[in-house]
Amino acid sequence: MNETTLKGAWNEMKGKIKQAYADLTDDDLTYADGKEDEMWGRIQQKTGKTKDEINKSIADL
Repeated sequence: MNETTLKGAWNEMKGKIKQAYADLTDDDLTYADGKEDEMWGRIQQKTGKTKDEINKSIADL
């Protein structure tokens, strides 16, 4: 999978996540190299769910 395809897939997933969790913003879901833990922390803080719970919710989308 090339970088363009990966970014497109992530943008599509971000839309689904924002529909499921309206409190999340584009800034919360911005993925940057080396900042993955920070992104997960923001998501966990806003949703009140663990990383495993969030991953399961995303997989169900």
